[in-house]
Amino acid sequence: MVYKITSDCIYCGSCLTECPVEAIAEGPEIFVIDPEKCNECAGYFEEQQCAAVCGVDACIPDFKYAKECK
Repeated sequence: MVYKITSDCIYCGSCLTECPVEAIAEGPEIFVIDPEKCNECAGYFEEQQCAAVCGVDACIPDFKYAKECK
């Protein structure tokens, strides 16, 4: 599941260096995750690093990009 950063982001930058695939970038007011790059840290970590280091819980699953179960 792709992750996103909500408007709760306080722009601290903790998540920026934790992403193993460099999917996080600075936006104008909050950090943003590129859904094309985000792989949920698969193959790198057991848990999503952006969510693990976020002090305000602004990194959450983005259900917009969830694959439909058939």
